Amino acid sequence: MTDIERQMDRRLERAILELLERRGPAATICPSDAARAVYGGDDDGWRALMEPARRAARRLVTAGEVEITQGGRPVEPAEARGPIRVRRAR
Repeated sequence: MTDIERQMDRRLERAILELLERRGPAATICPSDAARAVYGGDDDGWRALMEPARRAARRLVTAGEVEITQGGRPVEPAEARGPIRVRRAR
């Protein structure tokens, strides 16, 4: 992994935590929210950050910071298939 990739990973992790901090305690975000916040452009270049954003969310699950949910219920990151949401760990 390059330094640039590591920096992007950290920016995505911070974006997830900051977005959740700005919302209510029970709020969720989509990884695309973090990807868009980090990308910052007006086009759809944020899409290239979707998988890195999902990986950032998985790292934050491991750190005990957040949960990944599907259908409103927490799921193990390795078992999540399709759209996910991220919320603060409960």
